[in-house]
Amino acid sequence: MLKLQIFNAKNVLLTSMMAAAVLLSGALFSQTTSIENRVVSAGAGITELVLALDASDELVGVDSTSQIPDELKSVAKLGYHRMLSAEGILALSPSMLLGSEAMGPKSTLEVLTHANVEVVSLPSANTQAELVSNVELLGKLLSRESQANELQKKINLSFEQLDAKQQTIAQLGDAPKVLFLLLQQDRPARVGGDNTAADIIIKLAGGQNVAGFDGYKSVSQEGILALQPDVILISSRSETEKSDPVNDLLQAMPLLNHTPAGEYKQIMNLPPQALIGGLGLSAITAADKLASDFISIKKRQ
Repeated sequence: MLKLQIFNAKNVLLTSMMAAAVLLSGALFSQTTSIENRVVSAGAGITELVLALDASDELVGVDSTSQIPDELKSVAKLGYHRMLSAEGILALSPSMLLGSEAMGPKSTLEVLTHANVEVVSLPSANTQAELVSNVELLGKLLSRESQANELQKKINLSFEQLDAKQQTIAQLGDAPKVLFLLLQQDRPARVGGDNTAADIIIKLAGGQNVAGFDGYKSVSQEGILALQPDVILISSRSETEKSDPVNDLLQAMPLLNHTPAGEYKQIMNLPPQALIGGLGLSAITAADKLASDFISIKKRQ
């Protein structure tokens, strides 16, 4: 009887030790997995989502269009998201490359895939539903499901607020006529038409894009004058920030002074990061501010 009790006691002790070992090994594995999850993000909109999901501790590299906080000094800055270097990325020993459909070139992505780097190209979001879907997918990839749920709620709330502002603008009369100009150093300004990131922002804000064509095209000053935009939006791809871009534009294109936008100085900046990768968090923020500006303009008329 005594031997049986001792045997049972030993079994209980052994079982407890094994259970503790399993729990400890599981915790160590989880910690190791977290430490070894090394992410490169290519595209301003994708990087914004990674940061919004509190996954900055997993970032080891971002492309040149991405904006990251100053405290992430250890995160490497890579090239343009359409012209990524396989060597530069592999030097960071990443486990995953995240980007949009615009990420490339294809040869680089193939090299990374053969090197056992998980390459994930998210579809460019043009609608609320597509953006929310991308957030859900990223939440799963980065094991940030709860953060993804919260971010989805914030995005949906932002769209509700935009919808309310759109209705206010509609009640105040016709939608403002808006023209977007992409300014590039040593190149003619180009107008953003339908199916561009600028077009998404303009329409989200309750404005009317008066370009009348798809994509980007160069339009003469006379052509812009004929459109008579109420508002002109500008954004620059130049690395050198100008102290007074609005005044510089009017000096370079004096006929714009004879449009309602020029006459009433209704020329506004769009942040470059809001125009990369389709509909993203910066684009929503820009659209919300623009909608408020449209309401102020309509009330002054």
